[in-house]
Amino acid sequence: MKRTQQRGRLLSNRCILLLLLLLLLLLFTRSALCPCSLCGSDLQPSDQVLVQTFSPCSQTDPAGTPRSFYAQQLPQLEPSLLLIMDDEFLSNLSPAPPGDHDALTPNSTLEPGWWGSPDGEETVHFVVRCVMTSVYILIITVGLLGNITLVKIFITNSAMRSVPNIFISSLAAGDLLLLVTCVPVDAFRFFSEEWVFGEAACKLIPAIQLTSVGVSVFTLTALSADRYKAIVNPMDIQTSSAVFWTCLKAVSIWLLSVLLAVPEAIFSQVVSMQSPQGLRDNMNVTSLNCVPYPLSNQMHPKIHSVMIFLVYFLIPLTIISVYYYHIARTLIKSAHDMPGEVSEHTKRQMETRKRLAKIVLVFVGLFALCWFPNHVLYMYRSFHYHQMDLSLAHLIITLVARVLSFSSSCVNPFALYLLSESFRRHFNRSEITFIDTTR
Repeated sequence: MKRTQQRGRLLSNRCILLLLLLLLLLLFTRSALCPCSLCGSDLQPSDQVLVQTFSPCSQTDPAGTPRSFYAQQLPQLEPSLLLIMDDEFLSNLSPAPPGDHDALTPNSTLEPGWWGSPDGEETVHFVVRCVMTSVYILIITVGLLGNITLVKIFITNSAMRSVPNIFISSLAAGDLLLLVTCVPVDAFRFFSEEWVFGEAACKLIPAIQLTSVGVSVFTLTALSADRYKAIVNPMDIQTSSAVFWTCLKAVSIWLLSVLLAVPEAIFSQVVSMQSPQGLRDNMNVTSLNCVPYPLSNQMHPKIHSVMIFLVYFLIPLTIISVYYYHIARTLIKSAHDMPGEVSEHTKRQMETRKRLAKIVLVFVGLFALCWFPNHVLYMYRSFHYHQMDLSLAHLIITLVARVLSFSSSCVNPFALYLLSESFRRHFNRSEITFIDTTR
């Protein structure tokens, strides 16, 4: 048993050390490739910039907003005037490096169909605006109700204040942060083609977004480590100190996520660029746009997208997979080696821990499903900045990926309701209480 415990602690320490090293590398990469002294000097004149940013929490993009989308189909536009500005990791569109005038050509795009006509443009724009706004309202409403109820149950019921529930409450808090900030701002982008929230919001919103994603993925990793320890060491008894240390870990995850998001706040800025409307009307019309950083070299978007994918997706999910591999091995082995005279209390305890492990695994699967499309799109565009897919299918895929990413903030309460009998019982009780108080 002692050897198993030592092996578990060693595995946890190695995983944490690896994650910290990658996080430090991410900070160094962001700072080295975009020093403050260079960020302002790499901006091109506004009459030579074509805005093609795609941010779930900021401004417009040809793949996500039809009006900007159609502005890119002007055949008379010279390739030398094209400079694609980068956006945060959820932007799903990467920049062409400064000086790379042949990066884009009109022939690099797919020809539009009927939606390329004026009537088609207006129809698609109207449909996208109505559908996306309705979906966002649904996501915000469901997410707020579910996560607020979840946090309320864990706070008001002392029996629910366990180690895994503390982490789950932290997850819900991160989701609430995203729902009340990024989602409303992104919904507004379908009604305006420029940034209207000011310099402070331009710096704050991308940082909040990255903080929320960091809290989610790092908390899921910590939850998996907790379930690993609970399954491998089933005789361990939870003490009051365990709850305290779990709270400390949750706070540390928040501080780490905020720290990693600081570069987003430092380098993001509002700049004046030529607007899509000006390109369409062949006029020198500029608009304000929020960009996370101007380009300083060609490798910046590639390295940034890869590091974001590694630190905020692949590495944590790999660590989680290792934990669950050992959990599965332990469960299979214990099924064969468990003596027949094991007490009913021990059996119930093991079954409870198995159910919690399944719940965490479902959370991880939902997170991966919701965020994977955005990561893939962003990396693809980072390495293929000279290609633009202006097809309607690509527009739909991009919007679906965006909706999936925000949906991750409202699915956990549903999963918990379906999988946890105790949470379902407390949720139904709180719902009945709410109905009684409103009568």
